[in-house]
Amino acid sequence: QDFKDLRALCLSQGLLFEDATFPAHISSIGPTLLPEHQLGQIQWRRPTELHRNPYLIMDGTSRFDIMQGEIGDCWMLAALGSLTLRKHFLENVVPKDQGFQDDYAGIFHFRFWQYGEWVDVVIDDRLPFLNGRYLSVQPRTSSEFWPSLLEKAYAKLHGSYQNLNGGYLSDALVDFTGGVQAQFSLKDPPPDLEEILKAADKSRCLMGCSTSGQSNRNIELRNGIVQGHAYTITGAVKIPYKNGWKHIIRIWNPWGHGEWKGPWSDNSPQWDRVEPKYREALLRNKDDGEFWMSCKNFQEQFSWLYICNNTP
Repeated sequence: QDFKDLRALCLSQGLLFEDATFPAHISSIGPTLLPEHQLGQIQWRRPTELHRNPYLIMDGTSRFDIMQGEIGDCWMLAALGSLTLRKHFLENVVPKDQGFQDDYAGIFHFRFWQYGEWVDVVIDDRLPFLNGRYLSVQPRTSSEFWPSLLEKAYAKLHGSYQNLNGGYLSDALVDFTGGVQAQFSLKDPPPDLEEILKAADKSRCLMGCSTSGQSNRNIELRNGIVQGHAYTITGAVKIPYKNGWKHIIRIWNPWGHGEWKGPWSDNSPQWDRVEPKYREALLRNKDDGEFWMSCKNFQEQFSWLYICNNTP
């Protein structure tokens, strides 16, 4: 499907695009994602029906735009969260020649790396809703739709939304970058893990991590960490602490809430012993799904670390 040709055709005929290859139909959701009675209740709505003045991107892109919906695609959203920190990668996946303001015809396109080449995926902008709630990823701002539309294009690439329900963070990182990914087991971590994290952060790599457990259960431990879940690593720094140095790692939960409650979490006493200039630069005390933790706790709580970059 050629995005420009299809959009020009729709504009000339005064029609909104309807994608016959990924229709607003149960087949695009998948037969077993939901119980049968709920599948029949799915409604498809365009952003223009949901908001008076929708935008594809508003005030730039951020991981905080993303809140996971009913689908278990944290692996894909954790990769997407990382992508927002590396704008040159994101601009490649989300072409700039589209939006709701100019030449809007209900058609959008996104690019993903598949088997050695960039593939352009065209979609219409009808999004699935169940009982008035987003089935898919929901935007934190009601008028910004890039996460929902990108997720729909990725679902089309995979055949259905159901096929996003469980997957590998490492695959999504490569699909969004065309890069090279490496994974490290945290049950048997490399001795220089702290240096690897710091070097990867400095080299502007994309990073993610996952916990062990069944991804369809999503059990939240008392310490705030979710089992069978994927997270984004958004920072790794070394700061002066007490009389030495401390390696801490910043991690983001694609749910958009739900944080670690142990040492170095938002309200933990460790921050009281950090110089104000570091504390002010690093600590965002909000329930936004993002938190800091020590390298030691990171190794204890997570099972895999994923790092992806243009080159090895």
